[in-house]
Amino acid sequence: MLSVLYLALILIGAGVLSLPISVTTPTTFSDALFTATSAVTVTGLSVVDTGTNFTLFGQAAILIMIQLGGLGLMTFAALVLSVLGLPIGLSHHTYLREDLSQTSLDRLVGLVKTILRVVLICELIGAALLLLVFVPEFGLIKGLWFSVFHSVSAFNNAGFSLMPDSLTHWATNPVVNLVIPGLLVIGGIGFSVISDMSQHRTWQRLSMHSKIMLSGTAILTIWSVAVFAILEWNNPGTLGAYPNIFDKLQISWFQGLTTRTAGFNTVDIGSIHDTTALMFVLLMVIGAGSTSTAGGIKVTTFIVLILATIAFFKRHNQLHAFGRSIGLEEVMKVLALTMISIFVIMLGIFLITISHDGDFLDLVFEVTSAFGTVGLSRGTTGELDTAGRIIIGVIMFIGRVGPLTLGFFLARRIPPRISYPASQVYLG
Repeated sequence: MLSVLYLALILIGAGVLSLPISVTTPTTFSDALFTATSAVTVTGLSVVDTGTNFTLFGQAAILIMIQLGGLGLMTFAALVLSVLGLPIGLSHHTYLREDLSQTSLDRLVGLVKTILRVVLICELIGAALLLLVFVPEFGLIKGLWFSVFHSVSAFNNAGFSLMPDSLTHWATNPVVNLVIPGLLVIGGIGFSVISDMSQHRTWQRLSMHSKIMLSGTAILTIWSVAVFAILEWNNPGTLGAYPNIFDKLQISWFQGLTTRTAGFNTVDIGSIHDTTALMFVLLMVIGAGSTSTAGGIKVTTFIVLILATIAFFKRHNQLHAFGRSIGLEEVMKVLALTMISIFVIMLGIFLITISHDGDFLDLVFEVTSAFGTVGLSRGTTGELDTAGRIIIGVIMFIGRVGPLTLGFFLARRIPPRISYPASQVYLG
């Protein structure tokens, strides 16, 4: 049901973006459909320039789709009902559980209220701070719109920008380098973690999920920023163009942090080294947190995979983290989600290489970016033909809706009805 709702929103959005009032120049339905899919799935890949090809009305429509897609359709509906003081019915609870990948009905309403507070506060603060950058550059009205658009786009990890080169014009601006990554982290860390942190102010009282998510995010951020700086330090197409060390560190911080979640960039992604591109592919597959606005297999999934590997070499039968154990059932869920994700990515790469004859690494990068709903591109998006756009569009849809639906399905406990005797399978 959730997939149908997202598909309906995409089709409605494509229809709106096809209207003359939405575009500055005639746009094909294919372009409108791709843009709507990218907006609803909060990816950021685009075949046309958002800032010049769409009018203010069209840009507003894209922003609404980003907000609906980022928060989740049923979550947004619950927020509206909550504001209006109307009760949330049992059927709405069921869809809301699927949209937020939750199994408990009791925590849903509280989680929705937390989401409402976080969204309003963060997007308003983000827009207010970005005024310091965009108003002096574009004037009050245009600067205000740019601030709101980029704040909402950043919080929802969408990566849509009104500039053709994303945020490269402000690559060394401290406000942009703090506000945009800050919004990305809060939106991508997961609303369940934010809710947990609001209720328990000490590290010891946080849930194991929150501890894994926070520590995993910190480790991945430090690693990605450091490796990006090392690999690109002397690259004339990226960091090498900036003689100032502080500017290089700012750009490394921005690009290393945003790669897992959103398609904003302050350097030319097509100019990065192949080794950096491969690192980006890994980061885009990992993604951010569960019940967040970001995509990927999720940080917690990646951490559990690592813990399972360590436990195997240590000959442990159970996983342990922060004084708690992780059961075999959770590991099986992680393996199922990871295998399906790898299958989707590999199938996407296979199909895109059939329809488009281009650099293989660029195609891998494009498919991975679509699946992780990141939105970074090495310049392949605009070169895709109709078949290529359909493939990338489907992968974006699966990347956004698939983990939600699969996560909800795996979260449901189905007791085994029949038990079979154990046997051995030879591996390796």
